[in-house]
Amino acid sequence: MELSPILADKLSLNSDIPLYTQLVGIIKRHISSGALAVGALLPSEAELCRALNVSRNTVRQAIGELEDEGLVVRKRGKGTFVADPATNRRGVRYSFTTEVSSMGKVPSSTLVDFDVIVPAAAICQKMELKEGTSVYCFTRIRNVDGQPLILETSYYPQYIFPNLTREMVQTHSFYSLLYHVGIVPFSADDSYEAVVLDAHQSRLLGVESGSCAFFHQRRTKTEDGRIYEYTRSYIRGDRVRLDVHMQKGGMTFVRTID
Repeated sequence: MELSPILADKLSLNSDIPLYTQLVGIIKRHISSGALAVGALLPSEAELCRALNVSRNTVRQAIGELEDEGLVVRKRGKGTFVADPATNRRGVRYSFTTEVSSMGKVPSSTLVDFDVIVPAAAICQKMELKEGTSVYCFTRIRNVDGQPLILETSYYPQYIFPNLTREMVQTHSFYSLLYHVGIVPFSADDSYEAVVLDAHQSRLLGVESGSCAFFHQRRTKTEDGRIYEYTRSYIRGDRVRLDVHMQKGGMTFVRTID
């Protein structure tokens, strides 16, 4: 079997660039050059750890970012493969990792809580679920350059991915996990409101109690109109600016992080 070109590369331990970001860049370079063709199998986590002298968490973080960008796809029990761009033409994709990385900043996430709950009636109504339906509820702090930026709580019906675990949320792109069970984002509705943070929210975001923030809500649907995701986020108002550009035929919305 031919040796993967990834295993011949080296990472710099003296660089200011995180190791997982270096690994992402190496894999992207080989994909764009054609050295890794569509459908090519990437080395296993163990092979990458051994050849590049990095931890398993570093490898998982790099693969998760590539999944978020739609460049690779993990198939359970088979491995990680270079994705076909044609499979990503439909629907919508959002990746916090990609958004932040494109600004030249370093993204990371901290899982605060993970549970299976029966949500309140208001959540069921938002998700168009029957009352009593169990959902996954997990809260994450989204960090930029090591500083907390977003306090995010997400809800997903348990039936769409019955065996989800805390470890899987910590080590995988959740959207990529859903992709493997046929759940693909097709449309999303967002709303933003100006709010004041309470003491608990302020503590998790590292700001003074009573600080201003954006309250962001998102409902994401599949192509057949099912709501499979409801997310509520508090975004620090001192670090984010929302810009809207309007012109004939359309509108663009940009979130800038300071």
